[in-house]
Amino acid sequence: MTVRIAAFYKFFRFPDYSERRQALAQCFCALGIKGTLLLAEEGVNGTIAGAPDAIDTALAILRALPGAQELEAKFSEADAPPFPRLKVRLKREIVTMGVPGTDPNSLVGTYVKPEDWNALIADPDIVLIDTRNGYETALGSFEGAIDPQTESFRDFPAWFGDFRARLEAEGRKPKIAMFCTGGIRCEKATSFVKAEGIDDVFHLQGGILKYLETVPEPESKWRGECYVFDERVSVRHDLTPGDHILCHACGRPVSTEGRQHKDYVEGISCAACIGEMTDDQRARFAERQRQIDLARARGEKHMAPASREP
Repeated sequence: MTVRIAAFYKFFRFPDYSERRQALAQCFCALGIKGTLLLAEEGVNGTIAGAPDAIDTALAILRALPGAQELEAKFSEADAPPFPRLKVRLKREIVTMGVPGTDPNSLVGTYVKPEDWNALIADPDIVLIDTRNGYETALGSFEGAIDPQTESFRDFPAWFGDFRARLEAEGRKPKIAMFCTGGIRCEKATSFVKAEGIDDVFHLQGGILKYLETVPEPESKWRGECYVFDERVSVRHDLTPGDHILCHACGRPVSTEGRQHKDYVEGISCAACIGEMTDDQRARFAERQRQIDLARARGEKHMAPASREP
């Protein structure tokens, strides 16, 4: 049976989020849903997988929450479940920026639909910023986008402060357009940027995934693959799984070419992390890989590490 995958988020006032956790977890478990659902006072965020009817029911349950009626999802399919289990977690933020007072529920940039995105970024006055992290942007991005090369979304505010200072030193006050995987990080980033006093701020509604779902590949300005936070690791323009796998030592994506590198050893190291791990860590990774290989030989699935958090 084809597995349906839904990626979604919604900023809304959710004061009783902690009290809702158990009921939501029980409902999703009963539906056979796997994946991750994050709950916070500012809203919900998640990627889940299951049978198509179960996914429809799960989204209906979320849309029944007061304020979440307009929750939208991006869909793709897989031949096997991309998550080993269901996790429903309580968080301070559904995507962590770490800047108190940043609130997309009260201040946010202008939404741009995927079908209008190409025209916007063709404007020579637009500064296009990729709000994702460096290990994500390395797989692909939009033509002409600025890569902040951050390790975490928490690093974005400091990077933007420095970037803005450089622009102002040049006497520039451009229009800013931002994008991310599913829309949540760039939506929060526009709230932060507008609170900093910049007026002309735009972001891609639904993120890269919605763009890939909507815009025909011959018209696309996207280049490469898109990193996703599940066992698929990356997707192509048609949203089928890409060529990358995870290094289970450091959690970074590794391309087909990267797996030919002398420093790549399955489950133990890749070219990016070969100098980062201690001998004790490598020994633990080797034992874990041995257990994975034994499980594989028995036709069982081992709970290998998941992909990184945003």
